[in-house]
Amino acid sequence: MNDKLIWQSITKKIKIWGHDLGFDEIGISDINLNHSKKAYADWIKAGFHGEMNYLKKHQELKFNPTQLLPKTLTVISVRLNYFPQKENTLKLLQDKSKAYISRYTLGRDYHKVIRNKLKKLSQKLKEELKDVSFDSRVFTDSAPVLEVEIAEKAGLGWRGKHTLLLNKDNGSWFFLGEIYTSLPLVVDEKKLNHCGSCSACIDICPTKAIIAPYKLDANRCISYLTIEFKGSIPVEFRKPIGNRIYGCDDCQLVCPWNKYGKITKEKDFNTRHNLNDLSLIDSFKISEQEFKRVFNGSAILRIGYNQWLRNIAISLGNSPKSEKVIEALQSRLKNTTELVKEHILWAIKQHQN
Repeated sequence: MNDKLIWQSITKKIKIWGHDLGFDEIGISDINLNHSKKAYADWIKAGFHGEMNYLKKHQELKFNPTQLLPKTLTVISVRLNYFPQKENTLKLLQDKSKAYISRYTLGRDYHKVIRNKLKKLSQKLKEELKDVSFDSRVFTDSAPVLEVEIAEKAGLGWRGKHTLLLNKDNGSWFFLGEIYTSLPLVVDEKKLNHCGSCSACIDICPTKAIIAPYKLDANRCISYLTIEFKGSIPVEFRKPIGNRIYGCDDCQLVCPWNKYGKITKEKDFNTRHNLNDLSLIDSFKISEQEFKRVFNGSAILRIGYNQWLRNIAISLGNSPKSEKVIEALQSRLKNTTELVKEHILWAIKQHQN
């Protein structure tokens, strides 16, 4: 058997093992990412990355996989569905007395789930090639990796106008992960872009963060503002945030391709702690100790308690006017940080107008 046939066989086995581990799709790409370099540099230069300074700092690492793993030749890219259950998500979003949490974080922290599966896939590959010397390294949103570009090159979909990866048969409700490897695996073909003239994601964005097709200004993005941004949320965005206390899914909810989205088969992504039916007032009342207990093992834990309260204060300001809401807000005024206090006072003012 010649080398080409050997690597075709290994590549085929990797995809079988990946499916056996629960991944919904596996593709292979090369490491030439130069086609995206100028657009990314222009995006950073325009300041659209907000306060995520690591995106600017690690540009070279992103475009040079060999700096993360010397001798990298190919990347194994994986996709794992996360949408937890059938529901009328738009209806839930419209109930302003309830907290809306982005669907990707209703279950366990995806970093751990995907990383564990990738490690098992990497180990399986090492066992299969025990007589071959090679290097590999796993990633899942954990290092300077151009996940969408790599997944696109690996044939897992195309970058949508909202900048997320879209798949013709599965929409966009999925996570991505990678294994950098020094093996000469057989790469997959890139898929065609099927966004066409559709602008649904651009039109629906509450803060107009998608400033042009395929271009997002993170400074305006609700996901960035409620998760990555640590400071005082600009007043102009507080009303549009509505009841979204962690992340935003609007651009995905209206995407026509998401009618093909699949419910996850991964039990770890099932909804925990009733997070899809959470009262804003009850969420605001939990103590810091309860916050740490409830969100142990959840991606939500990383925003911290004060950011949690900041976000909910804004949503309470946008909720239907009631004495209970005002009482809940006022109860937090004395023993809190200046950041949280500022947002509480803003919220109370919304109920007094």
